[in-house]
Amino acid sequence: MTERRYSEAEVAAIFERAAAAPPSGAQRNSAIDGMTLVQLQEIGAEVGISAESIALAANTVDRPISVAPRKFLGLPISVARTVQLERTLTDIEWERLVAELREIFNAPGKLTSHGSLRQWTNGNLQVLLEPTATGQRVRLQTTKADAPFLMITALGMFGVASAGVIAASVAGAFGDKGMLAATGFLGVVGLAILATTAPRLPRWARTRQQQFDAIAARVTLTTKALPPGSEP
Repeated sequence: MTERRYSEAEVAAIFERAAAAPPSGAQRNSAIDGMTLVQLQEIGAEVGISAESIALAANTVDRPISVAPRKFLGLPISVARTVQLERTLTDIEWERLVAELREIFNAPGKLTSHGSLRQWTNGNLQVLLEPTATGQRVRLQTTKADAPFLMITALGMFGVASAGVIAASVAGAFGDKGMLAATGFLGVVGLAILATTAPRLPRWARTRQQQFDAIAARVTLTTKALPPGSEP
């Protein structure tokens, strides 16, 4: 059986999830013919990353657990990821995860719990710890809730301005400078809102996905180890 080879993008993701940037040598080699897990582990050893961390990160690449984002006008307005855990997180491990979330997102957030359900929220950003048949799962999700409203408003303003210009053209009212100034201002404001909102969404989604990837890799590594206080 041919050994699995990882592409340049996958190599970058694996080293990122293993808590290090991809070494330059790894990028050059993967661009040529891909790299095997053993080769990645050898490179990881050179920069102080354990073979287990590389293997776990590679496992998340082989089994994607990202959830397809919701889109509006072709642009992402949500990011989500689900991590299936091999065992239940202890109280101290959950508290450490919350501390990490506060550091990553630079926000205190709000903690709530209902029985075995726990969650940390900060506005539309939610991290939920939920029971499953085999243990627990962590669901990470966020939505750019104001983006559709802003883009619809912007398109509406531009549409009204365009309709005003067309109506003035049909009626021969181009001499009405006040009306033209008002419709022109409305159109410019609409375009400005659209121009400042739409380009930010892909960058926002990439940033959140990278943050979710890092959290997923770390919580996966946590549950691979024995709980604190357990005997080996």
